[in-house]
Amino acid sequence: MKVRTRLLAGSLAVAAVLSLAIGWAIARVGNDDDGDTGDSARPTFDVPSIETNAVVRGKPLPSVNVQLLDGSSIDVASLAGQPLVINVWGSTCGPCKQELPDFAAAHLTYGDQVRFVGIDYLAPSAREEAFARDRGVQYELLYDGNGEFITAVGIAAFPVTLVVDADGFVVRQTGQLDEATLAQYIESDLL
Repeated sequence: MKVRTRLLAGSLAVAAVLSLAIGWAIARVGNDDDGDTGDSARPTFDVPSIETNAVVRGKPLPSVNVQLLDGSSIDVASLAGQPLVINVWGSTCGPCKQELPDFAAAHLTYGDQVRFVGIDYLAPSAREEAFARDRGVQYELLYDGNGEFITAVGIAAFPVTLVVDADGFVVRQTGQLDEATLAQYIESDLL
């Protein structure tokens, strides 16, 4: 019995020393002992939100190519010439799914005065096209599968809507919208 008691006591002593050493090491990693007062710049990660998108209000539409369903391309800057609502969306984006029917309804009301364009951040596919059409979307759908447009306008979080005047300048950029708010922006910014 004496041998087992010594073995148990020794094991407990080793465990206690290891616990203290590990605790000290963990405390050192989280502690700046370089004389810093605690205001050190540590890398942080911000969850992308609409506020992390670049501000493009007042800027012209970029001259970058997006694709049509058939794979051909079109320059986004060529869309200028009439008031324009560009909704950047994708079927994998929850808020995008929610607002598509609102955009479809606004298009029915304002489509003869304002050009509506959806730019999907995914590659052209019949699946994406059907996804939007099943939610009532009847306006133009373009695809930015290579990310040229998204990069050019600095989009980090979706959905994004750009309200663009007839000269091709962005007059408003937003996150998720409902039909009433979209109608308000169209009335105040484009008509």
